[in-house]
Parts: sequence; structure tokens; C-alpha cells
Amino acid sequence: MLLLEAFHIKHYVQDRLLLDIDHLQVHQNDRIGLVGRNGNGKTTLLEILSKTISPEKGTVTQYSTCELIPQLKQVNSTKSGGELTKTYIQKALDKKPNLLLADEPTTNLDTSSIEALEGILNDWNGAFIIVSHDRAFLDSLCTSIWEIDDGIINIYQGNYSNFIKQKERLRKEQEREYEKYVSKKQQLKAAAELTEQRAQRATKKPKNVSASEARIKGVKTHYANKQKKLRSSSKALEKRIEQLPSVEKPKDSTPIQMNLVNEDTLQGRFILQMDDVIAKVGGRILWRINRLDVKSGDKIALIGDIGSGKTTLVKKILQQANGITISPAVKIGYFSQNLDVLNENQTILENVSSTSTQSETLIRIILARLHFFRDDVYKQVKVLSGGERVKVALAKLFVSNVNFLILDEPTNHLDIESVQALEELLNSYKGTILLVSHDRYFIEKIADRIMEIKNKKINVFEGTYQQFKLETPKTSQEKNIKKDKKLLLETRISEVLSRLSIEPSEELEKEFQTLLKEKNKLD
Repeated sequence: MLLLEAFHIKHYVQDRLLLDIDHLQVHQNDRIGLVGRNGNGKTTLLEILSKTISPEKGTVTQYSTCELIPQLKQVNSTKSGGELTKTYIQKALDKKPNLLLADEPTTNLDTSSIEALEGILNDWNGAFIIVSHDRAFLDSLCTSIWEIDDGIINIYQGNYSNFIKQKERLRKEQEREYEKYVSKKQQLKAAAELTEQRAQRATKKPKNVSASEARIKGVKTHYANKQKKLRSSSKALEKRIEQLPSVEKPKDSTPIQMNLVNEDTLQGRFILQMDDVIAKVGGRILWRINRLDVKSGDKIALIGDIGSGKTTLVKKILQQANGITISPAVKIGYFSQNLDVLNENQTILENVSSTSTQSETLIRIILARLHFFRDDVYKQVKVLSGGERVKVALAKLFVSNVNFLILDEPTNHLDIESVQALEELLNSYKGTILLVSHDRYFIEKIADRIMEIKNKKINVFEGTYQQFKLETPKTSQEKNIKKDKKLLLETRISEVLSRLSIEPSEELEKEFQTLLKEKNKLD
């Protein structure tokens, strides 16, 4: 069943063609993830499809009910950002539309709330188009991905991970085509050069021809004609080189070699220790940790529900509160959302260089990784968007004189491509990282230890986020099995004790002792 159709959509932002879409269709039960760089028109497309705004050219036809969950705007409310997001979503779902258009529906939600929303949408009977930077969310829900690239929509079947694999295959195909192009160009160039050399030799007297023979009428003409033909062949080869279909070289990431302060001193050593640390708000205990050791080079993700005390833990580390010991060789760099480290009147390059001992070449490589190319680095910070400012602040921190990065929600306001670029930078970083994030995909790519605040405790898991998620249900299941088994044993022990009190026997005594041993093992 066809729910929505769009034809010949063209939409401009000033003189720039933002969207140029020939034909789109949405059918019943379609589950579409809409992705693309910030500013590429994702929000605008949802507004056009929902008929909130009209395109400058083209038509949209809705064959069924359609509801838009807009990107959450800052409003005066007693509710938290997460509560407002949930309210928006619930209002839209209560209308039971056949097509749901959702613009960043995970904004301000913690991990448990995001997973709850995934469950709701997986069970929901209807089609949807979702704009989200949460790749795990797109993986869980979507069966196709629409990518906006230079105004055009490319459609890929499968979830986000399948989309990435298909993009990688296309990149490898482009690499092969580029190699073929370079090889063919080199062959033609070599042939053209060889032909030109033969043409230059064609007017010279051959070694096996005497001087008198060379003066015979017609010999010079013969060699002149030969030269002309060779020159013509050479030009034809040059023309073939010019007419070769140009193949662009895929961009390769330049390896990052960066020296960290006190790198040799800290290598393999414990740099932070926490002993019997308690966090309280008023008289209420947020969490308690008995012992935690952090080694140089650890990549730790700090997770937990909103209000569980993640920011409090970060602040205690920064303040080196009671019970926390940090090595004197440690230099901490802290990223927070207020971006107060940036000078708005300076350029990107000036901001990033001001606290760095790294070379300008390395700084430019890192800025290019974050998609600030060539003259982009001379833009003043005050003209940048929110996402661009986040990237500048991260670049500044990354190249500053530190060896321990503490990152509080670093992926907020970043598009997926920028998050992937940040992942590459952090994976190449030799220092220690503690990151607070609700981006499960990002955590999986970076962290090798998970710190979870739950039930007023901080539990540390050695391994990746995926291993942590697989282990947690397993542990819970094992506890339930153990509990059931213990209950059965206690019931059986009570029965045997009752019988022993009435008719004691050696056989019952042995059974009682065996049951008691099994219970003690469980205990």
C-alpha cells in the first residue's frame, strides 16, 4: 500500500540547491533511516513530506495519515529535555498515523529510554522515516537507508551497518577503477613518449645508410613522412589520454603520529585510583565505589541513567576529591558542552594552535579529518554552526598539552560523518580516555572498559560495550536460575527435616546432608 509519493522536488537555500529529488515513495511498513551531513536538508525534507512547508518546485501526495515529530526546540518548561522528548513522541503515537516522520527522536534521552523507544517502534504497526545520528538506533529499527548527498537521495537496502558495508564496497570499487585509470593513463603516456622519441629519430640518418645513399632523392621525403606519421600517432595517443574518463582518487586518512606529554613516564602505569569514594546530593547517596584503578591508555565509557551521578563523578575526578589520587604526570583535558575554551573572534586555526605544542602540519591534518579543509581553517569561530564549534573545541583539546581526555557527551550536535571522524582520532590516541555518552555505537567503537552507575554502585566491566550487553542479561538469567534452584532446595530440606523429626533414619540423614551441601555451594 502506497502511503506517500513525491515528484520533482527542488528546494533552494538562497542560491544553493538544497534538494533535487526526482521521485520518492513510501509504502506500508517501510522503516527508513534518513542520513546525511549537517545542513544537507534532512529536516527540510521531513517538513516538505509532512507538508509543514512547501517545496519551491514539485508535489507531495499523502495517501494516508502522516504525523511529524519535529526536532526538539528549547522551550520554557518545568519538564526536563528527556521528558519533553517523550511527550512529543507520545502525542504523535497517540494519533496512530500510518506514516510517522521523526526528527532526532532520541534527543536528551538516556540509554534505557532510547532502548524503550526502540521497543515501542519495533512493535508499532506503521511506516516511518527517522532522522537520527544514533547509529545503533538506526541499526535496530531500519530496513532501508536514504542518504542525502549534494541534494540527491541515494537509497540503500538494509539497516545502518548494511549501508556502511555497501558504501565500503563502493569505495573499494572506486579504488579499483582509479587504479585501472592510472595504469591505462601511464601506458598511453609511455606509448606517446616512445612514439615521440621515434619521431625525433626519424629525420636522422640511419646507421646502416651511407652518406651518399642518404642524399638520394626521395630518402629525405620518406623519413619526413615517417616522422609525420609518428607525430600524428603521438598526438592521437595524447588525445586518448585527454579523453580518458576521469576517476577521482578515494580519500585516504593520513596516519596521525602525535607525541604526548610524559608518554614514556606513564606507559603501563596506574594513573588514577579511587578508594571508598561516595557521591551525595543533599542527604541522598548517588553512588559509592570501593576501589577503582585506571591504567594509562585505558579507554573507559561511563554510562548510566540521567541523574545517576555521571557528571558528579567527572567533577570529583577534576577536583581530585577525597579518596581520589591522580599521578602528578597526568595532564587532564576536559570537554564539556559549554565550549568556553573557544575565542569567537579568532580563526579555527588560531583557536586550535593557541594551546598546542604540535606542528601546524599535524593540526591541519586533524582539522581536515574533521572536515575543515584548506582555507576553512581561516574562518572565524563566530560564523560557525553549533556542530562546527564542537569539532573545533574537540580538535583544540586533542592537540593540547594533555594525556588524559575526559569527554562529556562529545557527539552531541555532530552529524554521523563527523562522529566517525572523531572515532578515528580517538582510536589513534595513545593517551587515556574517559567518555560519558549515550551513543552506544560510539562507545562500542572506542571503549575497552565500561563503568556503569546502577543501583547506587559503580560496576566496572572489562570489555567492549557489546560484550557488556551480552553479559548483563546472561548474568541476570543465571541469578534467576540460581534463585529458583535455591528455593527448590530449601523446600526439599524442610520436607526432609519434617520427616527426620517424625521417623529418623540413616538414609534421610544422608539426604539432608547432601541437600545442605548443595545449598551451601549456592550460598
